[in-house]
Formats: sequence, structure tokens, C-alpha cells
Amino acid sequence: MKPRVALIAGPTASGKSALAMALAERHGGVVVNADSAQVYRDLRVLSARPSPDEEACLPHRLFGHVDGADAYSAARWAHEARDAIDAVHAAGRLPILVGGTGLYMRTLLDGIAPVPEIDPAIRAAVRALPVADAHAALLREDAGAAARLRATDTTRVARALEVVRSTGRPLGDWQAARVGGIGDQIELRALVLLPPREWLFDRCDRRLATMFDDGAIEEVRALMRRDDVAADAPVRRAIGVAEIAAMLGGEIDRETSLARARLATRHYAKRQYTWFRNQPPRERIRTAETETNELVANFAI
Repeated sequence: MKPRVALIAGPTASGKSALAMALAERHGGVVVNADSAQVYRDLRVLSARPSPDEEACLPHRLFGHVDGADAYSAARWAHEARDAIDAVHAAGRLPILVGGTGLYMRTLLDGIAPVPEIDPAIRAAVRALPVADAHAALLREDAGAAARLRATDTTRVARALEVVRSTGRPLGDWQAARVGGIGDQIELRALVLLPPREWLFDRCDRRLATMFDDGAIEEVRALMRRDDVAADAPVRRAIGVAEIAAMLGGEIDRETSLARARLATRHYAKRQYTWFRNQPPRERIRTAETETNELVANFAI
């Protein structure tokens, strides 16, 4: 028999963390983070990381273990997640992955494209292009990638363009040759939470107001004061950081900052909702249920 791994996925504020902790308590599990913002120790409140009391009650792995100044990637997370899952299995417990970062989960389960190191000169030239120019170039050099990506997606457009220019092969070719995934080595029990959208958006709005009151502003202030965190560091791209930073810089007031953060969170939740509804294998269980007790009772691990 293959070792079991549980996976709780879904958009932000859908109730994943509460469900994962309830399942861990019932099944002797260990909660393993699969959220790209919650890896950073700098953003406990703003990333909705489990509280110190919650982490003390149940074992958690890969939460808040990365400094904001460090570069971090899906590949590094997948490597660390594989080690964490192996350690949990070795201890005779159940790993329960929980998060909303689809790229992390896909990298862990399906593997990663073995793209060689990108020529630094090519990367610098591509990253200096306005996104409209980069997308126009991508349309000429890798039409398949250009068709798949939003023309305004700065990061992904630049990545696809630098890959084809540096390697001479389209990114899609590399992605078709993924290596290192554990999907065929485990028995995965996955549940995708897709609650009603209005319920989800209302929850996002209320949670952000609480975050602003409970320390998120102080977290961003401390982050902005750090000279060792680059302006383009991933931690600075976490939802809410730019909006709070603008408030701290005197560009906008608190009400506007909160409104902008709420809007950014809703847009992010919509993208996650669409991804989790369409991307994972269709056999994964999807549910609109919002009551944790019902979910625990009916999710067969």
C-alpha cells in the first residue's frame, strides 16, 4: 500500500486551516503548509498563518520558516515538503497538506520542468521590457505560451520569454518533461473547498478588517524598514503589503488602504477559485460546504 497524504485546497478564506487542524486532531495528523505567503515569518497576521496557540496545540510544518530577505520558490518548497512528508510518515502520522498555492501543489505532485539556468544577460534584458513589449515578443517567439498567458501577467510572460530565448525551446516543451513529482508514490486524499462566492468574499472582507486591527500594519511597517529585503522580493508581493505600505508612506488613508486590500484579495480569490475548479484532476472531491464539522464528518481519509 502507498502511504497516504491528505490535501485540503481552495481559495483564501475558504476555511482550509480550520478544517486541516480538525482533521489533524481526529486522525493524528501533522499540518503541512502549502501556501506561498505563510512560509514567511514576517507576515503571520497578514498571511492568516496559524496563531502561536494553534501551532502549539497541533504539530505544524513549513509555516513561518523563511526570512523575508530569502529567495524562495515552488521548487524549494516542494523539496522541503517531500522531506516533511517523509518525516511525518516515518513517525507513523498522517501528513495533511493545506494551502491555496496551486503551483506549489502541482510542483510537489507532478514534478518540475527541468529548465536549465537562464543566461543572466537574457534575464536582465527580458525583465527590463514593459509587459506589453514582452508579450508581443513572446507572441513571435513562443506563440503557444503567449496564447496561454494573460498579456498583463508580467511575471509569467517574462518567464516564458526568457526560457525560450535562453534555451531555444518553448517553456511548454520543458513543462511536458516534469521530473521529481510524488503523485505516483502516494495515495492522495484531496478535498477542494469551493464555498459560495458571496460567502467567501464577505469572509475575506471581514478577515482583512481584523488583520488591520490585529497587527498586519505593524508587520508591514517592520518589513518596510528592512534594508535587506529587495523591492521585488516575493514577500513584498503578498496581498496587502503594497496597500498598507502606501498608507504608511502617506499616499492614502487607512480606509482607502483597507478598501484596496479587500479588492486585491477578492481578485486573488477569484483567480484561485477558477484554478481549483478547473485545473486539478476531476476526480478530486470538490465541495461548497462551509461547516467544518460537516466536512470533518464526511471527508473519508
